[in-house]
Amino acid sequence: MAEEKHTSYVVNFGSLPEKYPTHAHDVSFWESLGRTVATFGFLEEVLAKAIFSFTATCPYKEDEIQDAYDRWLPTLEHALTDTLRPLIAIYEKSVRDYPNAAIDHFDDLLEDLRNVSEFRNILCHGSWRPPDSAGAAYPFFVDRKKRVFDGSFDIHSLDQLQNQVANLACMVISTVTHMGWQFPGSKGPGRVIWDVGPPT
Repeated sequence: MAEEKHTSYVVNFGSLPEKYPTHAHDVSFWESLGRTVATFGFLEEVLAKAIFSFTATCPYKEDEIQDAYDRWLPTLEHALTDTLRPLIAIYEKSVRDYPNAAIDHFDDLLEDLRNVSEFRNILCHGSWRPPDSAGAAYPFFVDRKKRVFDGSFDIHSLDQLQNQVANLACMVISTVTHMGWQFPGSKGPGRVIWDVGPPT
């Protein structure tokens, strides 16, 4: 049987619109999306520092210190490398394991954190379709459970989400300062958890 011949094609990249494939959206849409994604990154950093705060100051009996120290390094490594959903779980455990960490409405905060975390991967990893007539765009995204995201975002909804995530980051910071500690990396009030001294 003779091999069937076919015609080959390549993309003429030079003829594509400037900023392809993001050319169809308004610049302000990408600004809102970028600011929202950046705010999720800030929330992840805040959670990592909160985890450090609660785990670095947790009191132990003398005979528990070495075991706690051995478990602490992997916890800190995960705090630096994990994504949002696992960070929320580590943060929850760190607070709940801390003696007398009475934080008002902590369960509500965790629920809100988990709810917004559903959007993190969609915004960061979705493939954005051209906007509709109202300026809303549909990200193509399938999660690990093979669920296809069925929704859209416009500038207003992105700005609302960005504001919500920023507020949640502030609430996480407040769980640390509520304990009387200075939030790591800030110049705010409270007891310094770890003074690394002046730079050498």
